[in-house]
Amino acid sequence: QASVRRDPALPLQPLPRSPGPEAGEPPRWGWRHRPINVNHYANKKSAAESMLDIALLMANASQLKAVVEQGPSFAFFVPLVVLISISLALQIGVGVLLIFLVKYDLNNPAKHAKLDFLNNLATGLVFVIVVVNIFITAFGVQKPMADAAPQQ
Repeated sequence: QASVRRDPALPLQPLPRSPGPEAGEPPRWGWRHRPINVNHYANKKSAAESMLDIALLMANASQLKAVVEQGPSFAFFVPLVVLISISLALQIGVGVLLIFLVKYDLNNPAKHAKLDFLNNLATGLVFVIVVVNIFITAFGVQKPMADAAPQQ
């Protein structure tokens, strides 16, 4: 192993730095070098969750329409109407809760406890909504066949 000796008569030279934001050059992967904005992240997450909530709300409304069109003669009419109604009510509640979550500033430490509680509540309600919708799917909502000829 050869050791590298520095000539004491020469001045110390700084090590070369890789180009980056501090060197005045744009970083190669700009989004990786910026600090994360927690509010922006949380708002995007809540917006995405709201869009999924709206999609499920529309699906449940369509299922409720199909069950009502089949009428009380359908074997699972009452359980499905109850389950779909519970799902719709919970989804509206989660939607309102998400609106409140977006309004609060995550950088304010005084709000952390309240935001943590509201976030846990929203997560729990979403879990309940998923379970209720599993049961809705298990009971099977079939759209009535309008053109079906009665069997003899």
